[in-house]
Amino acid sequence: MERGWEKKQMIRRKFFATGLTTTGALACNGISSLCGANHKSSVSNKNNSNLPKFKNGARLLFQGDSITDMKWGRNQKDRNHYLGHSYVFLLASRLGVDMADANLEFFNRGVSGNKVSDLRKRWQKDAIEMNPDWLTVLIGVNDVSQGRGQLVDLKKWEQDYRHILNESRKANPKLQIVLMDPFVLRMTRFSSDEVWKYWRGEIEKLGGIVAQLAKDFNTVHIETQKIFDQAAREVSPQNWIWDGVHPLPQGHELIARNWLQAVVKATNK
Repeated sequence: MERGWEKKQMIRRKFFATGLTTTGALACNGISSLCGANHKSSVSNKNNSNLPKFKNGARLLFQGDSITDMKWGRNQKDRNHYLGHSYVFLLASRLGVDMADANLEFFNRGVSGNKVSDLRKRWQKDAIEMNPDWLTVLIGVNDVSQGRGQLVDLKKWEQDYRHILNESRKANPKLQIVLMDPFVLRMTRFSSDEVWKYWRGEIEKLGGIVAQLAKDFNTVHIETQKIFDQAAREVSPQNWIWDGVHPLPQGHELIARNWLQAVVKATNK
């Protein structure tokens, strides 16, 4: 039993040492006391190619379902809880240190249970009127879970998604967009082959639509399903997601790291 535990720990250490899709520089930027870097914080990082290039005062909006929501405080005066505890919180805390002089603003507007059609209904208030410079969207799993075994209407799903992106670009032609694929990992809720085949099949169809939208709108595209698949192979599905859908803290960190890497690459071309 002990040997099995030790083997698992060795795999975990190897996984994090090599880095799934990010580098040590990305993980340690700006925190000299933790990373051994001999430099000042954000002020000295203006030309750091390991950080994203945002304009001063950039507004970053994150939209989606419960994976993004994670109980963000609807009372914006309560600064203890206003971002929730998803990958949004992790990105805001990290960049708030590494780019403290950039005066970045982060907004979480994910709503638990939302489908893409729900985003469309609230898009004017919760996206357009927020006037973001950067928009991130992660949506799709509820379109499958609430379908009760029925196939997702892919044409309608794409129409709704395309609509919100069109409206956002009309409101701000310079808007930068990050699209993330919906994702699932096989666990007890997907115990039967039939259930798993349905879920995975539908999620992959939606991911294909997201990939096409990313091309059409020239957005940053994060292949989140592939990222979690690789992570599950390296360690185990249970290490990242607790119910097949919702990430654990380390799962949110995985999203945050890959978001940061993709945006750094896009803004440092």
